[in-house]
Amino acid sequence: MKKRKYQQKARADQALETRQQIVEATVKLHEELGPANTSIKAIAEEAGVQRLTVYRHFPDEEDLFEACTSHWLGLHPPPLVTEAADPKVSVEKTLLAVYRYYRQNERMWTGAYRDLESVPALQASMAQVEAYFAGIRDALLAAWQPQADKKKSFSMTLRHALRFSTWQSLKTEKLSDKKMVQLVMVWLDK
Repeated sequence: MKKRKYQQKARADQALETRQQIVEATVKLHEELGPANTSIKAIAEEAGVQRLTVYRHFPDEEDLFEACTSHWLGLHPPPLVTEAADPKVSVEKTLLAVYRYYRQNERMWTGAYRDLESVPALQASMAQVEAYFAGIRDALLAAWQPQADKKKSFSMTLRHALRFSTWQSLKTEKLSDKKMVQLVMVWLDK
């Protein structure tokens, strides 16, 4: 009976290891090719398993994308709100941290956002990412406390500033992350 328990534990450990190989292969291919160009066959080959094994561990794409996103975000956690006595300093430092984060992880975010509409399984995971950055906006908005008549435009401007697509657009203008933040601060002071 003890031998059986050991075999079950060994099988469970092997299953976890195989699952992790599949997740890591998916992350690698999503970063290299993008989610839309990553097939189950390619994931299986990269992980060194059969296609059926991928399906056995991840019966649907949503499960696979959720595991992939969780693993990747665990390795590359998005920045937190930077607390400061002056709310403007908090916004500046937080935006700078977000922009540096985008620059360091540009390849993965480019593919994810590019493929968002064409890969429905990606949408739930990316909605969580969007909610995270909306939470950053809310925290910064609460700290800044703009006048009531400016609150809505301030909120929209700040949310726009926190978007990856905004960072990409400003990057094409050859702005450094610091210059981007300075520009956003001008927008917010209007």
